[in-house]
Amino acid sequence: MIISRWSFPLRYSAYLLSLAGVMILLPLVFLLPGLMPLLLVFLALAGLGTWDVLQRRRTVSRNYPILVHFRYFLESIGPEIRQYFIQSDTEERPFSREQRALVYQRAKGVLDKRPFGSQLDMNSEGYEWIDHSLQPVEIENPDFRITIGQEQCAKPYSCSVFNISAMSFGALSANAILALNHGARMGGFYHDTGEGSISRHHREPGGDLVWEIGSGYFGCRNPDGTFSEERFIENAALDQVKMIELKLSQGAKPGHGGILPGAKVTPEIAEARGVPVGRDVVSPASHTAFSTPIELLEFIDRLRELSGGKPVGFKLAIGHPWEWFAIVKAMLQTGRRPDFIVVDGGEGGTGAAPLEFINRLGMPLAEALLLVHNALVGANLRQHIAIGAAGKVTSAFNMARLMALGADWCNAGRGFMFSLGCIQALNCHTGLCPSGVATQDPRRSRNLDVNDKSLRVYNFHRSTLEALANLLAAAALRHPSQLGPEHIIRRQSRTTAYSYMDLYTFLEPGALVSGGELGHTVFERFWASADPESFRAPDYIMRLRQSKLR
Repeated sequence: MIISRWSFPLRYSAYLLSLAGVMILLPLVFLLPGLMPLLLVFLALAGLGTWDVLQRRRTVSRNYPILVHFRYFLESIGPEIRQYFIQSDTEERPFSREQRALVYQRAKGVLDKRPFGSQLDMNSEGYEWIDHSLQPVEIENPDFRITIGQEQCAKPYSCSVFNISAMSFGALSANAILALNHGARMGGFYHDTGEGSISRHHREPGGDLVWEIGSGYFGCRNPDGTFSEERFIENAALDQVKMIELKLSQGAKPGHGGILPGAKVTPEIAEARGVPVGRDVVSPASHTAFSTPIELLEFIDRLRELSGGKPVGFKLAIGHPWEWFAIVKAMLQTGRRPDFIVVDGGEGGTGAAPLEFINRLGMPLAEALLLVHNALVGANLRQHIAIGAAGKVTSAFNMARLMALGADWCNAGRGFMFSLGCIQALNCHTGLCPSGVATQDPRRSRNLDVNDKSLRVYNFHRSTLEALANLLAAAALRHPSQLGPEHIIRRQSRTTAYSYMDLYTFLEPGALVSGGELGHTVFERFWASADPESFRAPDYIMRLRQSKLR
């Protein structure tokens, strides 16, 4: 509270001092002409601060007038300092300067080209690239789309292959949500609400929404926190809501519930989430509407029916493989299935989570995506279920490598935050975000200009898809769906490199239901013992656990 109270005068201290200096020196200069140079200095600073406050393009400048120019100066000499004394532009913590600069340039619509060749070590282990063709093609329209839910939905959705990942109002500011949704409407792509439900700021611009429903059932909950069909129907009926996404877990903190303190439950947040103002709100670690794989699929079918036939799916981070296999087996046993699945990687972002959860919990995206894709292929279900992927996507190559592993589309959270002006200050959990993106402090967030930032969101999406089209064209492909594991190569050592086709095991269609050899350790070990009626561990795993307790 003390930090928040003094935040405004501290942020504006240089500007206020410059104005005070002008007011003090202006009458004195007539008595002491020697003070004229000092007055001119204060006038220049006051003019600079006034420009910072009144301009609309840089939120950080509006929040830190005059002071921000020290950052700009250090940034301008930064490449040399980093190159010789600190770190390279390609070092990721968690996003490298090169990655952030690419988003900023594309969002602003300025030149995003680079001189002098790559800064990456192409001979290092783990370096990846995409194979090109000697007969490249031309792609006229980079607005790549897929249709989700066309088999079992009355209202299927034509989905862009690049969309805004789940970020709730409350984690992001009102102006950030407004700008994201304005940009989504302009570009014809979707904006995932996050589990904080649909706020007035999501509805106002009119952009496509994917409504994410978590274990707290925000926007569709009874007073006791259980699921409410009546409230669900009210929100699901909105024309803006194109799909419903049930969140089973998220990459940044899987298996973790949470408490939203009452002090943060403002009238706007309470309205969106359907909770009392000023009261603590608990999100359980698991859902109460279902407890088995079969009940999960029954719940998804019910949501599809209540929504009037809109596509319904779920998002998950992969943990115990037998739990995911149990869901696939439940699909085979019941004939019920989701319309889509979003795979969230362990490298996903969050506003706040314990360090152990961020660093050491949840399967990384590439391995998780491959496991989901392989299981659906092996069960002859892949052609019926679309797959999205989310986790550190900021460039067209990020998208291409995920699509080569089985994704139909990609979502980005922090990438779109950068397009709003996020500077990776890592203050998301403190409320002191300098760019007004991840804060509920109105004095910070009001300086985020919605009109300017929504255009940047639109530009980032458009430019990234254009870059993807250029990559595809160079590889003689016309749509991301044609990308396969044979197109992406990874260096294993200075002398060897293999395609994803050779590095990873890909199941043949129907391999899991034909009873043949699987040739893949995780499937050989866990598929047969996975139970469609329970998420519990296989019996032999339980026996191993019990033996350790003896």
